[in-house]
Amino acid sequence: MSKINIVKCSTVFAFLFVTLGFMACSPKYNWREVHGKDARFVVLMPDKPVTLTRDINLDGAKIAMTMTAAEVDGVNFAVGYVEVTDATRAPTVLQAMKTALIANINGSVKPTAPNSGIEIEALGHRKSDTAAVDGEPLLLLGHFESKDNRAYQVIVLGSEKAVIRDEAKTFFSSFKLN
Repeated sequence: MSKINIVKCSTVFAFLFVTLGFMACSPKYNWREVHGKDARFVVLMPDKPVTLTRDINLDGAKIAMTMTAAEVDGVNFAVGYVEVTDATRAPTVLQAMKTALIANINGSVKPTAPNSGIEIEALGHRKSDTAAVDGEPLLLLGHFESKDNRAYQVIVLGSEKAVIRDEAKTFFSSFKLN
């Protein structure tokens, strides 16, 4: 083999090795389209989501909430929904969802930009079991919507420093009701 062919083969091999190395790396945000199991929504999730249903206390009423969520670097991306028997109660339920989320982080609401797809932005802190604040600042971004007899909350929650606004924007803008 000539010296030139050896250099060409080495260059090609190095290029393939580096390319395959990059392909083997998993991206931090592995976006995928997710459809609500029983709900009529579609959203992009940044990782493989988990769905669970549990009873919650919402404005004094026990109601089943289904949540589909994924987490990346301590930041949660979630779509939750509840069914109400009377569709005219959906706006009241949406307000109760907002209030509960803000209370869960001892939060205070900040003004949001119009047409951002975000209806609330709140800063708060995690609560410990003893109701003391542990000092970790949290950012809650939320969008709330209802259709027919379902009320939906679409949220991003994580450390204020860990929430990447562009990734949150991807998540919020992808949420669609069917």
